[in-house]
Amino acid sequence: MNDVFSLWLPILATAVFIFIASSLIHMVFKWHNSDYKKLSNEDEVRAAIRYGSPAPGQYVLPHCMDMKDMGGEEMKKKFIEGPIAFMTVRKNGPPTMGTALTLWFFYSLLVAAAAACVACGTFSLKADPRQAGQLVGVLSFMTYVGGSIQMGIWMGKPWSSVAKDALDGFIYAVISALTFMWLWP
Repeated sequence: MNDVFSLWLPILATAVFIFIASSLIHMVFKWHNSDYKKLSNEDEVRAAIRYGSPAPGQYVLPHCMDMKDMGGEEMKKKFIEGPIAFMTVRKNGPPTMGTALTLWFFYSLLVAAAAACVACGTFSLKADPRQAGQLVGVLSFMTYVGGSIQMGIWMGKPWSSVAKDALDGFIYAVISALTFMWLWP
């Protein structure tokens, strides 16, 4: 466990570098802007959702409580007619970017710390930094990309968007690997 504490610098540096890279991806290069489309009747859809007054949470259309209900004719008709949607409703009010950015930084810190724990358990601190960096990079890639792939499989997230997330994850993995190679004790 003491070995992990000796990796505080690469853990912190990795989180900082990933935060910077992510900021560039989303605020300068903006390659995720095309991931979300606007409904042609956005105001009407907003009004209908507001009329229903759903609490913050996750929703699915059409809703089916049990898989065995999907065999019923009424439910089959709903799926054929569409739309089929997975929706997250957040509380009303302007987005709080400060909270989201803080949580993103701490998530990046947690990913780096978890990867450092695995690397420490696999290699000694006297090991070749390239080996440790490669392991940290692979673990980081799996962590940053895995959720998006699951969303593509189960929620219908467009594969073009998943591919962009995978590119982000690759960038974060390279940053993680290089930082640990550079700062491995």
